[in-house]
Amino acid sequence: MNSDRKPSVSVVIPAYNEAPILEKNLGILCDYMKGLENEYDWEMVIVNDGSTDETGDIADDFGKTRDNVTVLHHMFNFRLGQALRYAFNNCRGDIVVVMDSDLSYSPDHIGRMLARMKESRAKIVIASPYAKGGKVSNVPWLRKVMSVWANRFIAFFARDRYLDRLTTITGMVRAYDRVFLSRLNLKAMDMDINPEIIYKAMILRARIVEIPAHLDWGVEQVPKQGGKARKSGMRILRSILASLISGFIFRPFMFFFLPGLSLLVISLYPLAWVFIHTINFYVKLAGSDLSFGYRLSGAIGEAFALSPHSFIVSGITIIISIQLMSLGILALQNKKYFEELFHVASTVYRHTQEN
Repeated sequence: MNSDRKPSVSVVIPAYNEAPILEKNLGILCDYMKGLENEYDWEMVIVNDGSTDETGDIADDFGKTRDNVTVLHHMFNFRLGQALRYAFNNCRGDIVVVMDSDLSYSPDHIGRMLARMKESRAKIVIASPYAKGGKVSNVPWLRKVMSVWANRFIAFFARDRYLDRLTTITGMVRAYDRVFLSRLNLKAMDMDINPEIIYKAMILRARIVEIPAHLDWGVEQVPKQGGKARKSGMRILRSILASLISGFIFRPFMFFFLPGLSLLVISLYPLAWVFIHTINFYVKLAGSDLSFGYRLSGAIGEAFALSPHSFIVSGITIIISIQLMSLGILALQNKKYFEELFHVASTVYRHTQEN
């Protein structure tokens, strides 16, 4: 970044069927960014992601009156990941800030994220309502619980000894170093783009920090439609599946090894029963003239006749547990292999861009 000029900021706004609120909220964001013009140059990139209402027309009309507003369109709804990647490829700022078009995070989060990025030299700053000092308002109870536990679940698997503990992995409202962001080679098409960015940033040992945020689904920001309160755009089953997939991306080893280890522990009880009763029956046959092999097979046969399910349960659980733990080790090796390849590819790309 050239120290002789002000840093520039690209504010990215993905929008899908936001016609009732879009013009007003875009105006609020532009007014806020004008207040930062002493410190930053800025542009706004709006992505109409295949809306079926007047969102695209409203965005076009808004952009015609401002030279620093770019409007991009998808013919169909390709979902969040594709919309963000489209916007990222058209950003020119030194810093990319992603905001939600419904302003559930107020515009002042932009200034706070930019200040935190400047202070910390971080590559990514996340606005987290679950960080200390954060707050959640007017969000339906079930949606709030799902979001909290989804982030806790993913954060558990995303822990990294080189980084502070993150409280939000799925949140979209963030600030990015644009050059760093361009090195990540993002692939996700939907909401999983947010965990993907964190995962790849962790591979590159990038500094990621959070600011406490206020997530507010207040009625003053999002008008009611047909007399009904706002509904979550993320269905429950889809949210659960996305969280599981994201957790698997961060720690695939644990998804196999922990169930395998649990099954191994479960198998110890029937296995101990089989061992103890086999020994007891063997001792009873010790006074006979049978050889060791016959006495042992006879003892095993007596124990099996007494409780065949103990043999079956212990045998099946041990086999499955060994297979799962083996898959966990293979998943760990594959993850390490991918991280090495990604790190090398990112390094090559950086040197190519510099030269």
